[in-house]
Amino acid sequence: MTLPVLIAIIVGGCYILGSIPFGLLIGKANKIDIRDHGSGNIGATNVLRTLGKKWGYICFLCDFLKGLLPVLGAKYLTLNSNIPEAVEYTPAIAMVSTVLGHVFSVFLSFKGGKGIATSAGAIMAIAPYTLLACLLLWVVVFKASGYVSLASIAAAIAIPFVSFAENRLELQSTPISKYSIGILFLIAFLVTLKHKSNIKRLMNGT
Repeated sequence: MTLPVLIAIIVGGCYILGSIPFGLLIGKANKIDIRDHGSGNIGATNVLRTLGKKWGYICFLCDFLKGLLPVLGAKYLTLNSNIPEAVEYTPAIAMVSTVLGHVFSVFLSFKGGKGIATSAGAIMAIAPYTLLACLLLWVVVFKASGYVSLASIAAAIAIPFVSFAENRLELQSTPISKYSIGILFLIAFLVTLKHKSNIKRLMNGT
């Protein structure tokens, strides 16, 4: 397998998997279009508010796994190819492809969710300690403010900086690659951008 073919498989496969709109499918299973309810978002938070905790948790798990499994698959595929050295950057490619699939789903006319659960799954495959630290931050901000959106934004912004600190402290036997850290900055920007309506409401006190 050549490098361009490997990258094409990872980009295409991860994007398609990331595009699967589990929130919408769960809504359809309950005979509603989740986009017509609550915030109109297809993510776990809106599913939880609209259909209850059970379906909200199922949606979060599905979105989390569609971030985690493609990145792990990309790492496995690369290590078992004839170019295993590419594993330094193929997980980063898989991560951004999966998150972009969720946020700009090919099945939803390139619209989608805000990327929190899917990003968390992808990050778990690359930087689990970073994810756990930012999950703790999410809980602290949510408990202090009562706003899911504010907690999500704070955690997303913190992730690339925490991953950088994790490298400096050598918490993982294999350092997080510079490519992955760069993608984490991109994801932080993208997640924050997708929360712009929430940011406006927070600033207006609504």
